[in-house]
Amino acid sequence: MSTNKKYTEIIYEVSNNIATVTMHRPDKMNAFTGVMMNELLQVFDEIDADDNVRAVIVTGSGRAFCAGADLSHGADTFSDGKMSGQTPTSVRRDGGGMVTLRMFRCNKPIIGAINGAAVGIGATMTLPMDIRIAADTAKMGFVFTRRGIVPEACSSWFLPRLVGIAQAQEWVLTGRVFLADEALRGGLVRSIHPHAELLQVARDLAQEIVDNTAPVSVALARQMMWRMLGASHPMDAHRVDSRGIQERGRSADTREGVMSFLQKRPAVFTDKVSKDIPDIFVGWEEPEFF
Repeated sequence: MSTNKKYTEIIYEVSNNIATVTMHRPDKMNAFTGVMMNELLQVFDEIDADDNVRAVIVTGSGRAFCAGADLSHGADTFSDGKMSGQTPTSVRRDGGGMVTLRMFRCNKPIIGAINGAAVGIGATMTLPMDIRIAADTAKMGFVFTRRGIVPEACSSWFLPRLVGIAQAQEWVLTGRVFLADEALRGGLVRSIHPHAELLQVARDLAQEIVDNTAPVSVALARQMMWRMLGASHPMDAHRVDSRGIQERGRSADTREGVMSFLQKRPAVFTDKVSKDIPDIFVGWEEPEFF
């Protein structure tokens, strides 16, 4: 296992091709700060650049996942810009949104292992994760209306797409904190596990991806699923699918995938996310903030 020691409010470890990002302010229930925001942005850049990393687990230290924004600045918590990004305009970028947008762009699958309280940004940062599992001790809450602010971290885009508009509205408009059972019923988490077993379940899911799939295919499939949530017509998906099948169909990975299946042996995929991803999203432009 390798551990990167340059971070101060997260722990970053890589083992068996699985990266684990642990928010690490256990004495503050891993409350979100400007430092944590920047470290999360940096670590996902590191993850995407490392072909040794095939899947990512995000969790928290101690008894919380992330209990929301650090409120130690009191009434000025959301006005002083410490958890925001600077722009040329008078509007600062929401820091939580910068983190979720970076996760959205990630080329590696992300598993959220929600080990305890996930409130505010602690809840919304899980939304662009591909699989969310929860400990039986977990609590979640989209509490923004109870703090006099509004949903952040692009959650007004993610949450209704994940759980439907009616469930999203109930959780957001009431601002209540709810237990893992309600998160499961509402479709927000895949499954609930004893706290002591949660990380192993996440590792098993990640290892299934690592052991059986082609990294470039996973990267493309992840982006296809997320981007097509905003498509205006199935033709948008057909265009992307067609280019993807054509480009990947010519690849060494596809030849290996077919032959390993026919020969009844494990596949050895050699294409790299860092250099072998074809451009199948013709015309896609990353929107700019304004």
